[in-house]
Amino acid sequence: MTRINVRPTGVATEINRVVASLNCSGCGLCAQFKGVTMRLQGGFMRPVVDPGAASRTDADELRQFRAACPGIRIQAQHPAGSGWDPDFGPVLGAWEAHATDAAIRHEGSSGGVLTAIATWLLESGRACRVVGARKDQDDPSLTRSVAVEAADEVRALAGSRYAPAANAAAPAAADSGTAFIGKPCEAQAIRRLSQARAQRPIILSFFCAGTPDQRATDRLLDELFAGTGADRTQPLCDMRYRGHGWPGDFTAVAADGTTVTTSYSESWGRALGPTVQWRCRVCPDGVGEYSDITAADFWRATPDGYPDFTDGAGVSALLARTPQGLEIIRDAVEAGVIGVTPLDLDALRAVQPYQHERRDYLLPRRVAARLMGLRTPRMTGFRARRRALRRPRDSWRQLRGSVSRLRSKFSVDWPWKRSATGRGRG
Repeated sequence: MTRINVRPTGVATEINRVVASLNCSGCGLCAQFKGVTMRLQGGFMRPVVDPGAASRTDADELRQFRAACPGIRIQAQHPAGSGWDPDFGPVLGAWEAHATDAAIRHEGSSGGVLTAIATWLLESGRACRVVGARKDQDDPSLTRSVAVEAADEVRALAGSRYAPAANAAAPAAADSGTAFIGKPCEAQAIRRLSQARAQRPIILSFFCAGTPDQRATDRLLDELFAGTGADRTQPLCDMRYRGHGWPGDFTAVAADGTTVTTSYSESWGRALGPTVQWRCRVCPDGVGEYSDITAADFWRATPDGYPDFTDGAGVSALLARTPQGLEIIRDAVEAGVIGVTPLDLDALRAVQPYQHERRDYLLPRRVAARLMGLRTPRMTGFRARRRALRRPRDSWRQLRGSVSRLRSKFSVDWPWKRSATGRGRG
């Protein structure tokens, strides 16, 4: 387990507890507080507390952090006037959608709708900046969180980045006038922090299956380049996880022009997906409940019900979560920025089975963590007990598998054995 080697008080104490309990998602919220930065540690983004600021105690900051940190508390959202779906949360409207700009649609991972909407928000003056993630300009195998203020710069944010990023760490991420694009955990952090600070950013999110280990990307690159005989140590000119078609291939281009590629099902399904951090496996909100607008892949399905990854024009599912989000989508459609057709949520459920299965298995995975002496975030409103009891055999298998994973992969042992060796609960 990652530990912060300081003895702080206040916000820093809470950060220490969240990280040590394996509950840190790496969202970046911590960096909104003085003396904390985010850094890649063990393949994931983690907070680093400056020892000089660690002894500082601020009651207001502590209140804000406890209210906003997704490693402490997650609550199902029920905005006034919205319907609530047990798998997808609050929904005021649902559509199949895509960017009307053909280039944005091609470059985006899933129809380009978030890129198109964010660009339009800047152009229309509804936002003065967009916070999101893009490939590092010096090393495109890395992902950086950035804030941009020009509409043409938003295009650089197109395409999924299946790698650690900490968008909630960006300055002004929670301020009024910001259009924030982030993972569901980042959306929660920014929503809660902005409420505590009386700010009103526009929050855009997407369906998320978890954050993979950065080292998984490095291993995949090593494997692909080894098959070409090219020098893996040379710098990369480009690397994308998806996009340039839908779903798009994992593609990397070296300085000498050598290009390697593999399919989305191979890159995510075999190399990246199995390495997602433990916190993501006990996350009840992979669907962005705290956002104003959420986008998701709306896969075509094969006859046997599995997603069809055949290349084609990208299509997103687009969900309005709040009245503000509903208004933005309607205005974007009227402005010709996105094209939409109504969507039945059951059709989305059929091609996004992971999102409802993760809620079915929420309780057994949390019980496994408790059995191993770990804290878990407080989670309310997700009906976890009821869902687990509907599938008792599957829940038992998930419990056993989660205990095994914690013991082997994360070196977490039974709590009574840890106490015998002097190790605390964390």
